[in-house]
Amino acid sequence: FRALCTREKLLAAFGPRPVRLSTANTYSYRKASSPCSSPASSSLSSSPPDTLYFFGDNNLTEWGPLFQQYVPPPFRIPGTSPAYSFGVAGSGSGVPFHWHGPGYSEVIFGRKRWFLYPPDKTPHFHPNETTLAWLHHTYPTLLPAERPLECTIRPGEVLYFPDRWWHATLNLDTSVFISTFLG
Repeated sequence: FRALCTREKLLAAFGPRPVRLSTANTYSYRKASSPCSSPASSSLSSSPPDTLYFFGDNNLTEWGPLFQQYVPPPFRIPGTSPAYSFGVAGSGSGVPFHWHGPGYSEVIFGRKRWFLYPPDKTPHFHPNETTLAWLHHTYPTLLPAERPLECTIRPGEVLYFPDRWWHATLNLDTSVFISTFLG
């Protein structure tokens, strides 16, 4: 699967096809459609932190041949069906703090930094501020007891996020990843 997700292979297989690009700010999920190979879809190379990137909104008909090659890690919650979301994002992009049901994220290429708080500890953040802006402006002002749990996952690594845990992500490199929602 990793061999199918190189920049060259993705552009060769899906270049002219439209992708749905998104911002990920809490109150302004702006979306735009663009051919995978267009400059607007530059997350296949790199992009400034406030640009649109490809995550979610996957057309399983067009992307089906790629997704059929994915072998997910063997993590399950009995009685549920996983929902997958494929993503390609430029360095400096990410998703600000939010929460939802349980799941995990696997990095295929690049590195993704995670910031996590348990459900009973709401993070201090502005809902329309990017994770990179939060890291530069808010994070340094936090007392040690106010700081999130954090880690960086690399290719082939998986991070599980429990139900209702606050989390934000920051792509440290151009990243290809899959999030699996388990609820």
